[in-house]
Amino acid sequence: MCGIAGFIDLAGARSSGQNDALARAMGEAVRHRGPDAGGVWSDPEAGVWLVHRRLAIIDLTEAGAQPMASPDGRSWIVYNGEAYNAADLRPELEAAGYRFKGHSDTEVLLYGCLHWGVEKTVQRLIGMFAFAWWDGEERTLTLVRDRLGKKPLYWSKAGGSFVFASEMSPMMLHPDVPRSIDRSSVAEYLRTLYVPAPHSIFEGVNKLMPGGMLRFDPRTGEVREGTYWSVLESAERAFADPFRGSPEEAVDEAEALIGDATQIRKVSDVPLGAFLSGGIDSSVVVAMMQAGGGARTRTFSIGYGEADYDEAEHAREIAAHLGTDHVEFRLGASEALDVIPSLPRMFDEPFADVSQIPTYLVSKLARDHVTVALSGDGGDEVFAGYNRHVAAGGLLRRLSGLPRPARSALAKAMTALPPDRWQSLLSPIPSRFRPRAVGEKIHKLAPLLSLDEREQYRRVVSQWEDPAAVVVGGSERPGPMEDEGLRARFPDAVAYMRYLDLVTYLPGDILTKVDRASMAVSLEARAPLLDHRLVEFSFRVPSAIHLRNGEGKWILRRVLERHVPRALFERPKMGFGVPVGEWLRGPLRDWAESNLSEARLRDTGLLRPGPIRALWQRHLSGEVNAQYRIWPVLMLMSWLEAQQAEAAPPQPLRAAS
Repeated sequence: MCGIAGFIDLAGARSSGQNDALARAMGEAVRHRGPDAGGVWSDPEAGVWLVHRRLAIIDLTEAGAQPMASPDGRSWIVYNGEAYNAADLRPELEAAGYRFKGHSDTEVLLYGCLHWGVEKTVQRLIGMFAFAWWDGEERTLTLVRDRLGKKPLYWSKAGGSFVFASEMSPMMLHPDVPRSIDRSSVAEYLRTLYVPAPHSIFEGVNKLMPGGMLRFDPRTGEVREGTYWSVLESAERAFADPFRGSPEEAVDEAEALIGDATQIRKVSDVPLGAFLSGGIDSSVVVAMMQAGGGARTRTFSIGYGEADYDEAEHAREIAAHLGTDHVEFRLGASEALDVIPSLPRMFDEPFADVSQIPTYLVSKLARDHVTVALSGDGGDEVFAGYNRHVAAGGLLRRLSGLPRPARSALAKAMTALPPDRWQSLLSPIPSRFRPRAVGEKIHKLAPLLSLDEREQYRRVVSQWEDPAAVVVGGSERPGPMEDEGLRARFPDAVAYMRYLDLVTYLPGDILTKVDRASMAVSLEARAPLLDHRLVEFSFRVPSAIHLRNGEGKWILRRVLERHVPRALFERPKMGFGVPVGEWLRGPLRDWAESNLSEARLRDTGLLRPGPIRALWQRHLSGEVNAQYRIWPVLMLMSWLEAQQAEAAPPQPLRAAS
C-alpha cells in the first residue's frame, strides 16, 4: 500500500526547482501511507510531476520502487494498491516479450497498460488500487480507481494546474487548489456522516468515483471522466442470469469464491494477520485463512468495559476454536480522548462514523505485529446483513399491503413509549436474542412504516433529517438516494437497498474509515468479501436465499457453520459500535461542551447554534440518545479548528446569500 500525488503545471507559473520542492512536500504529507521509500519523477518540459511514497509489501527490492518507467522511459506510473492476480497475468505479458526486473504487481500493471491499454488492463485486475498513468506517447494523464472505492483518489483542475493525490492534505499544499468550504458538502455530511463522492469538503476538489477513469489532456485542458465497471451494470447482468441452484448449492459456490478471494489476499512478503471482532464476517475470513493452510493466523480485536458493546469474549472463543494467535485491546474513554485530537488530520475531511476510534486503535494494535491485515468489511453489503435488509425482506414487505393510515397508527403506537422504556420492558429477554439498543431500533423502525422503499432507505441512513435547517446556506445535491426511477431496475427492495449501500455507504463511510485509520499507522487492510466476483455473484442469488428463514446473511452463516459451531456466532448483530453517547455525558462532556458553545458554533459562519444546542441539552438530560447527530457536529468543529491551525487554512466562509 502506498500514497501517490502529482500535478501538471499548465501555466508554467513556477520554476522547476519550485515544483520539485512542492512535489517533495506533497510526498511528505502522505509519508504515513508509505514510510519505506519515496520518489519523484518529473518532465519539466511537459510540466508533469509524479510523486510516490512506498509501503513495501510485494517485492521489497528496488525493482518495485516507484515512480516506475516503461522500458523506453516515456511512460510512467504511480500506484497505490494490490493486484492479487498479477502473477496470473504476468506469463501472458512475458509471452508478449516483456522482460521483468522483479516480481512486484506494479511492473505487471505497467506492462499491462502498455500492452492492453489502461482500461482493458484494469478490467482484468482483481484487487484494490488507485493509480496515475502518464502516457508519454499521447502526452495525457489517466487516473483510475478500483471498482468499489477501497483506495481514495482526489483531483482538481484550477488556477493553471491539474492536481491529484491519495489524500486531501497534499492537495492543500498546492497553491492552485481551491480552499473554499463547500456548504452543500457540509449539509450532505450532516446527513450521512461523510462527504459523498464525487464531491469533497472543498469546492473544486473532487473524488474520483469508484470504478472510474479520468483522462486529462494538458494540451486542450479537457477532463474526460468515464467508468470501466459499475455496480448497477453488474447487478443488471446478474439479474439477467440468475442463480438457479438450491440454497445449499449457493452456499457451496459462495464458500469457493470466498476461499479463493481470501487465499489470493494472503500473498505478501511481509507479516500478515486479520481483524477478528467475533462477528460473522471477520470470522468467515479468519476461518478461510486457517482452512487454506500456512502459518498460524494472527488475529486482533477490541474490547469495551460496556457489556452492550463488547464482543471481545466472542472473538476470543472463535480464535480459540480456529487456533489463531489472538491479541486483544481494551478500549475505554481515556483511550478515546487520546485519539480524538488526531482524527481531523487522519481523515482530512469531516468524518463522523464513531467506529473510526476503535478501527484506528485495532489497526495500531495490529501494526505492532504485522504489516497487512485482512478484514470482514463488505459482508453486510454483499450478503444482505443489515437490519434494513431483513426488515425490507420481512416486516416492511408484509406491512406494505396495509393501508397507509393503519401503518401510521402502528408507527404511532411503537413510539408511544420512549426508547429507554422499551429497553427496560424488553430487558428480561436474554441478550443473546435481544438486539443492542432495542428501544432505539424500535423508534428508528416506526417512521419507516408509512414510507416507500426509497424514502425508507434515505431515512435509515440519515442522521440530521433536515441539514439545511442547521447549515447556513447549505443545500443538498441529488444522488443515488434521490433517484426516483432507480427502484424499478431492481427485482425487490432488498437488492435495491444493497445496491444503494454498495455505491453510497460502503465507499463513503466504511472504506474511507478503514483506509484512513489503517494507513495512519502504515497498515495495509485487505477485504476478501469485497472481491468484485463475490459482488457479481451475490446479485445473481435471489434475495429469498440471502434472507432464508428470516435471517440476514443466511449464506455467510452457513459457510461459517462449516468451520465454527453455530453456538459461537449466533447472536444479535452488534456492529463495531462505540458507547459515545455515554461518554459524551461523562468523560467527554467538557470537551463536547466547549465545542458546542453558542459562540463557537456561530463564529464558524456555517452552523445555526439553535437546533444544535437544543439537541445537546436533550442528550445531556437523557431524554434522547443523540450521539449520531452530535458526533458529526463535534467532528466538524474539530476539523475546522485543525484547518485554522494549518499553514494554509481554508478561505473565509462566504456569507450565505
